[in-house]
Amino acid sequence: MSTVRTENPVILGLSNQNGQLRGSVKPAVGPGGGVGGPALQQASQAKSSSTINNGSSQTMATSNAAIKPGDDWKKNLKLPPKDMRMRTSDVTATKGNEFEDYCLKRELLMGIFEMGWEKPSPIQEESIPIALSGRDILARAKNGTGKSGAYLIPLLERIDLKKDYIQALVIVPTRELALQVSQICIQVSKHMGGVKVMATTGGTNLRDDIMRLDETVHVIIATPGRILDLIKKGVAKVNHIQMIVLDEADKLLSQDFVQMMEETLSTMPKYRQILLYSATFPLSVQKFMNAHLQKPYEINLMEELTLKGVTQYYAYVTERQKVHCLNTLFSRLQINQSIIFCNSSQRVELLAKKISQLGYSCFYIHAKMRQEHRNRVFHDFRNGLCRNLVSTDLFTRGIDIQAVNVVINFDFPRLAETYLHRIGRSGRFGHLGLAINLITYDDRFNLKGIEEQLGTEIKPIPGSIDKSLYVAEYHSESGEEAKL
Repeated sequence: MSTVRTENPVILGLSNQNGQLRGSVKPAVGPGGGVGGPALQQASQAKSSSTINNGSSQTMATSNAAIKPGDDWKKNLKLPPKDMRMRTSDVTATKGNEFEDYCLKRELLMGIFEMGWEKPSPIQEESIPIALSGRDILARAKNGTGKSGAYLIPLLERIDLKKDYIQALVIVPTRELALQVSQICIQVSKHMGGVKVMATTGGTNLRDDIMRLDETVHVIIATPGRILDLIKKGVAKVNHIQMIVLDEADKLLSQDFVQMMEETLSTMPKYRQILLYSATFPLSVQKFMNAHLQKPYEINLMEELTLKGVTQYYAYVTERQKVHCLNTLFSRLQINQSIIFCNSSQRVELLAKKISQLGYSCFYIHAKMRQEHRNRVFHDFRNGLCRNLVSTDLFTRGIDIQAVNVVINFDFPRLAETYLHRIGRSGRFGHLGLAINLITYDDRFNLKGIEEQLGTEIKPIPGSIDKSLYVAEYHSESGEEAKL
């Protein structure tokens, strides 16, 4: 693998063991004056109040005074800057419903609007009223179309603050996704007067979780192994849970986790609501659904698999040409933030060092890193402190970083499902993005197979890529939504 040799790497700043490498050249300044331009700055501002949640509860005190009946409560909201970027019909093709149509608590509506969520997306329109009715749900929707809000809003609406026990459990496959979902849950519920949210994942101190569960917790967001461990130890009392959510259900019900999921559900009350959400549903999900769900309401918003706003290209290269090709892409593309995927942890670190040698700041992340380093990389990249992130498939599931407009498959994935989740890191919530695949001779049949399985087209990369395909500032600001 001569393309990513690392003799005498130029690594400035932080330790090369913690996933943050500093190139010798500062990142280019975007059109808006900051790193990555307006889109990145906006995303950074939106996330700047987030903090790392290492398995402990966080509550966010509201700065607003109590809203009295008759007040125009919307005037008191602290809304984020309006996102003027064009959006595709993946999120705009709605029935025209409003969040207020669902008879939600006013305090919950305040949190929803202060998140910048103006109207429900299609998956939210379909899910929220059914989930509020207490019915089981099996939902398929594309990456980045609002699945987290689709289950967190009804979950929070049904929390009874007078009861001091665990009422809802959200299970996700990765630690980073658990932290992300817990932050969303905390922010959306911040006006509700004391919803206690706890994130618990592997790689963190079990004693801290045990101490936290000795206090009141209403909602747990967890990875499978850790929540099962807490249940078996008798620490997490789950006998009153009324709602269980499996986010990225296809991964949770794969061979890696399915036994844990079966054991976890066996400890739950007989009458509980189960919500399954994912972009893909293999046979394992069908089998689980038949065994555990009661007449589930099925939602399928997957007439096509790939996001409408993501343009896909491939560049035919040899292994030795990959780093040179990547360097060319960095110099020619207008990148707000990019995620570059490799197929192994070793290749992630080697490539990250090579990128830093080329003069670009670069973070990297993979499952073999210490948890505190993973947390820091995830947090800092999400807050816009670095333009480029090299990752394994650890980062393919559910991770929502609005400023990412370019995804590069340095190593082409073997599975269509992996490809689908990888490119779904750009083009989030109906925005535009670019997916570029570096294809070697050995990848050529895999490329064709993935095109056929996903029913999509991956085109040869042109000499010049139209910025209007992936840079928000190059679109007309008429406010018209794309009907792609």
